Amino acid sequence: MSVQSVDNVALLPAYLAAATAVLVLVTDLMLARPGLTRAVAGLGALATAAGAALVGAGGERGTFCVEADCSYVFGGRAALVGALFALLTLAVLGLSGGHLRAGRAPAGEYCFLLACAMTGGVVLGAAGDLITLIVALETLTLPLYVLVGLRRGSLASAEAAITFFVVSVVATTVSLLGAALLYAVTGELHLGRLGTLLAERPDLHDLPLTAAAATLLLLGLAFKVAAVPFHAWAPATYDGAPLPVAAYLSTASKLGGVVALLAVVTAALPADLTGPVLALLAVLTMTVGNLVALRQRRTVRLLAWSSVAQAGYILAPLGALALAAGRTGEARAGAYAAALAYAVFFVLLELAAFAGVTALRPADADGGTLDDLRGAARRHPWLGAGLGLALIGLAGLPPGLAGLFAKVTVVRSLLDGGAGWLALVVAVNAVIGLAYYLRLTARLYAPPVGAGAASAPGAGRGAAAVLVVASVVAVVVGFAPQLVLDLAAR
Repeated sequence: MSVQSVDNVALLPAYLAAATAVLVLVTDLMLARPGLTRAVAGLGALATAAGAALVGAGGERGTFCVEADCSYVFGGRAALVGALFALLTLAVLGLSGGHLRAGRAPAGEYCFLLACAMTGGVVLGAAGDLITLIVALETLTLPLYVLVGLRRGSLASAEAAITFFVVSVVATTVSLLGAALLYAVTGELHLGRLGTLLAERPDLHDLPLTAAAATLLLLGLAFKVAAVPFHAWAPATYDGAPLPVAAYLSTASKLGGVVALLAVVTAALPADLTGPVLALLAVLTMTVGNLVALRQRRTVRLLAWSSVAQAGYILAPLGALALAAGRTGEARAGAYAAALAYAVFFVLLELAAFAGVTALRPADADGGTLDDLRGAARRHPWLGAGLGLALIGLAGLPPGLAGLFAKVTVVRSLLDGGAGWLALVVAVNAVIGLAYYLRLTARLYAPPVGAGAASAPGAGRGAAAVLVVASVVAVVVGFAPQLVLDLAAR
């Protein structure tokens, strides 16, 4: 019997995230001071981000290994993902001040659930086998069911939580069925071993069971990124959830789905099976998301549908795997890096957009309609400018250079992979997306009609601070985008 050694240094970011959840519970139980509880959660998130960066800087480390295959591998990409989840949690805590002060949610439970979700995200980035991957993804997702429905006295919040729960349970079931069938075919669970075996045994690709397993696993993960046709839960859930929770769903939850999908596609499943499915999902997702977003009148629903479209752009580079030219080593590496880099840019700009809406709305209010934000930038120039910059960045226009670089990166990876037709679809959809992003931006600067809700923002300084920091980081990254691409390629 072999005894596995445990590398506690590799596990340090996960330890810090889990310890944050425990400390939040103890602080709330012993002192019952909401402000202190939120401060403990924020410091824990900051410590987790720092721990991920420090461990990642020391090179790749693995633990829970069987021979050369490890269930937990912490390297540069895992450090980037872990730090992102921690910083997103810190940002959402900043957005949550007005919501918690209004007494609509208990601070202790709220911060504990966010810390638990952060723990799942940190582990997810380092997952080396299918069991760890799915358990980490569910650890990230399960607390969000409760967070969506945690707003007291809100029927919309309860309905959104039930919708999210039912759809996520179905998605998890589909993912587990795909993983079980894949195990039945190969007898392996480690991502590296799966990839090696399927590469050495092309005859397995022709088995209907292999195709069914790969498709079910991909489709189950597609639910998590709200890819069409598995997207219907997202607009209703985002709109019914409190604004800070909607921000977390649109950023951290979607990032988790992207990371899980990339882990499976890059290491385990053969490109000839995944490429056609991902290409179809990318085209449907970006097209449907953009077309439906054109008709939205509620702010959060517009952002939700735009995030569906953005998921299509994230999946697009992986669609190049459908072609032989996209399966060469260099083309595949470029596609994986482009997908992760685009996800990072999107998360940053989407966070800024939600922070802007939160800052311009009354405390604990929902996103309201587009007309509620009419003239907001005239009343609050700096907040309006930050929100406008985020929307312009999501549209891929200067001065939102981060968004522009992200789209250029996707198109370039598709051209390098021989998927010029898919690059054309991306370009056409980017033009369609301009319509609703620019419409909302123009609404911010339109002459106000009456004393709208935008005249009395009440979210506090936390949301404004998050908006400023996210906007500054977006501008800085826009001038040095290669840094993100290099980190994503590691």
